[in-house]
Amino acid sequence: MVWLFIVKCLYLMVPAYAANMAPVMFRNHFKPLAIPVDFGVKFRGQPLLGPHKTIRGFVAGVALAIAVSFLQFLLKDNPFIVSISLIEYGNWMMVGFLLGSGALLGDMAKSVVKRQLKIPSGSPFIPFDQLDFAVGALAFMSIAQSISLQVILSSMALSFFLHIATNHVAYWLKIRKEKW
Repeated sequence: MVWLFIVKCLYLMVPAYAANMAPVMFRNHFKPLAIPVDFGVKFRGQPLLGPHKTIRGFVAGVALAIAVSFLQFLLKDNPFIVSISLIEYGNWMMVGFLLGSGALLGDMAKSVVKRQLKIPSGSPFIPFDQLDFAVGALAFMSIAQSISLQVILSSMALSFFLHIATNHVAYWLKIRKEKW
């Protein structure tokens, strides 16, 4: 069934989605960690990442992904959860770390490219803004778990559309300044 496959792909990606949202969710918290990850370093005259990619966002994102994976682990024996799980959650900390850090590092890699192309922070860079975190999360997760190409491509397609919808809702709720 197609809907069940979609739910499985989404459930796999929940820790990555949490990691991707965490920097925005925690932007007004843990002020001492609001240090740019690139420490202001420039490459070819452009900021490497820029001031919006912070240690706070990275730590919060990875921590939230690990927490979500822990919840998935706690639910792993529920018959419905068993039916939608594509991976094992026994090593929930590794799952959360790989999906969370992969999502955030994928986003950072895209930011390096944007800065080098002189695309201002916050400007749209479609489809990369919608796929960067998913590509990173799935690439890192595939280090530890075998993930089929069908799941990878489907998760990326779902993430693309879900990212757009989520950002529009966040914009309308005045959580984000941009719709993308």
